[in-house]
Amino acid sequence: MLIGNVVIDSKLSLAPMAGVTDVAFRQICAEMGAGLTCTELVSSKALCYKDKKTFSLLQQFPGEHPAAVQIFGNDPVCMAEAAQLAIEYTGADILDINMGCPMGKIVNNGDGAALMKDPEKAGRIVEAVVKAVQVPVTAKFRRGWDMGSCNCVEFAKTLEAAGVSAVAVHGRTRAQVYGGNADWNCIREVKEAVKVPVIANGDIWEAKDVLRILQHTKADMAMIGRGCFGNPWIFQQAKALLEGNPLPELPPLAERCDVAVRQFELAAQAKGERVAILEARKHYCWYLKGVSHSGYYKEQIVQMNTLEDVYRVTKGIKRDLA
Repeated sequence: MLIGNVVIDSKLSLAPMAGVTDVAFRQICAEMGAGLTCTELVSSKALCYKDKKTFSLLQQFPGEHPAAVQIFGNDPVCMAEAAQLAIEYTGADILDINMGCPMGKIVNNGDGAALMKDPEKAGRIVEAVVKAVQVPVTAKFRRGWDMGSCNCVEFAKTLEAAGVSAVAVHGRTRAQVYGGNADWNCIREVKEAVKVPVIANGDIWEAKDVLRILQHTKADMAMIGRGCFGNPWIFQQAKALLEGNPLPELPPLAERCDVAVRQFELAAQAKGERVAILEARKHYCWYLKGVSHSGYYKEQIVQMNTLEDVYRVTKGIKRDLA
């Protein structure tokens, strides 16, 4: 598949998710079969103010290609400048614009999914960003703001006319946030309405859901979000199914713990041990989801502060649960 002039040799994309898709987790998912990775959303204003902490969110792992960086904001001039800065800093292949984040602190500023209430402004932002960078520009958005304004088809057409090279559509409205069910029919309607590639997102919880969403929507690619929390093997499994191979079983718990530990070590290298281990607490709990009798170790995990704590807890998990 082509996004602009960028070849994507896969139908599997890792969704950009705040506080989740840092450089370490992206590397793990890419190794498991994610064919396109993307940073978590990055503030255009913070980039324009040259905020050092914000630039750290753009960090790439060695050989991260094809890769996208995602920015958010609602000012065309600032978004254009931030897009240039993000691409210059990372060398990423694609610049993605977030027009779907439902969180209050984002939409209350007119960013993220709030742009779905102003398609004309969204189009101006895309035009400005497309002119500012030499890489393809994509956009991720939702079914609509609420059930009374499910305008994703018209929105997609507006962005296509403004110059996007692909769109990713989450089948929920902003009002749903992450509740209820994703509507895959709206993604299919977008696919029928535009010529650029369409990436389908929403309710991909296991590998077979990838086949289902692609078959139902006729989309060019599936974007996996919360379904990969603690389970990067969903990419490996989905890749096997897409190739017509049997569904691989999840590795044994001990092996899954080793992958988790490696993720946390990579994160510590990227952002320092203290920050990495605080963030690792939620990730490690996700890795243990569904594991019988793991409650005691989850209590230990949420008190971890160092890599030594990670190693100690992991040793216990392998001894008692694996």
